Amino acid sequence: MEAGLPDRLTRRTAPARTGIVHLGPGAFFRAFQAIYTAEAMAAQGGDWGILAVSLKSPTARDQLESQGGAFTAVELGPEGKSARVIESITGVLVAPENPEAVIAAMADPGVRIVSLTITEKGYCHEPATGRLNRDHPEIRHDLKNPDRPQSAPGFIVAALARRRADGVKPFTVLTCDNLPSNGRLARGIMLDFARARDHDLADWIAAEVPFPATMVDRITPATTPADIEALAASEGYLDPACVMHEPFRQWVIEDDFADGRPAWEVAGAQFVRNVEAHEAMKLRCLNGTHSTLAYLGYLSGYETIAETVADPAFAALCNRLWREEILPTVPRPEGEDLPAYCAALLDRYRNPGIRHRTWQIAMDGSQKLPQRILGTVRDALAAGRVPSGLCLAVAGWMRYVGGLDEAGQAIDVRDPLAAQLRAASDSAQTPAGKVAALLGVAQVFDPALAGDARFRTAVTEAYDALAGQGARATVAAWTSAG
Repeated sequence: MEAGLPDRLTRRTAPARTGIVHLGPGAFFRAFQAIYTAEAMAAQGGDWGILAVSLKSPTARDQLESQGGAFTAVELGPEGKSARVIESITGVLVAPENPEAVIAAMADPGVRIVSLTITEKGYCHEPATGRLNRDHPEIRHDLKNPDRPQSAPGFIVAALARRRADGVKPFTVLTCDNLPSNGRLARGIMLDFARARDHDLADWIAAEVPFPATMVDRITPATTPADIEALAASEGYLDPACVMHEPFRQWVIEDDFADGRPAWEVAGAQFVRNVEAHEAMKLRCLNGTHSTLAYLGYLSGYETIAETVADPAFAALCNRLWREEILPTVPRPEGEDLPAYCAALLDRYRNPGIRHRTWQIAMDGSQKLPQRILGTVRDALAAGRVPSGLCLAVAGWMRYVGGLDEAGQAIDVRDPLAAQLRAASDSAQTPAGKVAALLGVAQVFDPALAGDARFRTAVTEAYDALAGQGARATVAAWTSAG
C-alpha cells in the first residue's frame, strides 16, 4: 500500500461452497440478496455461497477479487451510519473474458439457483410487449454462437442445455428486477430464446425449470468516492466495493424452487404463493413515483430525491398521485395497509442520509416507463379516469429525453434508445408534434395507448405547460388544483 493509505479489506472467514450464480453484481445485489443470503447462512448454514457474474464490465471483479469477495454494507439511517462486512460472495467472473467459465459454473450440479439483477434492459426484450427482441444485437449473436453467449438469456439457456445433456437437475431462475410479473416475464423470454434454438430444449425448460416471481425493495444510492473515503476514515480499511443502503428492505418471493433454497425467511423474506399484488404495489407506488420525481425533479434543478420531496409541491405531488391515480389501480396485498405503505414511502424519500440522485433514477427510462407508469395509466383509462398527474410524469420524461434542461444545458441521457428518442423529439418543434413523435416509439408505447385521444391530449397539455412555465411551477399548479 502507498504510505498513508489504509490496508484493503480482506475476507475474514472461509468461503461457503457455491450454490448460487448471480448475474449482475451491482450495488443493489450487494445491498440486498447478498446480505439476505449471508444472514440465512449465518442462522442455518448451507452451501449457498454466491458466484457473481458481470455480463459487461470488469469493475465488480476488480473491486472484489483482491478482497476475497468481502465488501462493506453501510446503512444510512436518519440518525447516522452503521457498517458491516458481508462475505457471501465466493468469487467474481467477467462473462466477456471467459464465456465458457460462466456456462460451466452455471452447469455445475452444486449450483441450484441462478439469480438476476440485470435491470430492465438486460432481458433483451420489447418492454411494450414483454417478448424477446429477436433483433437485439446480443440475441442475434447468441443464436448464431450458442456456446459464446453475450446476453443473460443466452447464458441461462446455454447452461440449462448443458445440464439437460448431462442429466443434471435444472437450477431455479430467480429474477429480482423491477418488472411486473417478473418470473412469468423471464420465463417467457427464456422460452422464446430456447425455441429459437431448440424446440425440445424449450419444452424441457417449460416443464422442469421454475421461474418464481419476486418483489424487491431497498433504496440503494450509487457509491461515491466520498463514501469510500468516509468508510476508510471510520473503519480503517479501504473498500472500493462498499455499498450504501437505507434501513428498510422487503423481499417477497414465490416459494417455487427446483432443488432447495437458502433459509431467507430467517432474514425476513416473505414467502407467498402469488407475489403479483406485492409486485404491483411496489412498482406502481414506489417505482412509479420515484421515476416521476426523477424526471420532474431533475428538470426543476433538484439533485436528489430527498431534496425534491423537501419541496412541498413535490411531496404533495406524491400524495395526490397515490391517493387519486395509483392506489385505485392496486389490489391490496395480504397483510399490507396501502395508505400506510405510501406514507412510509414518503418518509423513506425524505431520509437525509440517502443521496439518491434524480439523474441515476432517470436512467433507462424507455425500459422502465411501461412497467412503472404506463400500466397504471392504462388501468385508469380503462376505468374511465384520465390520470393527469401520471400524464405529467410522462411529459416530464419526454422533456428529459429531449436532451436539454430548462436552462438550455445538455442532459446526459443514459438510455438504450437515447439516440432514437432524441431524434424523435428533435423531429418536431411544437409540444403536440414532439409528443406525437415520442408516442410513436413502439418500444415504449403500445399502439392502443399511444392512440388513445384522452392520453395523447393530457400528455400534450402537460408538455405544453412544462415548456411554457417550467417543471416546478407546473407541479405546483397541478397539486394546488387537486
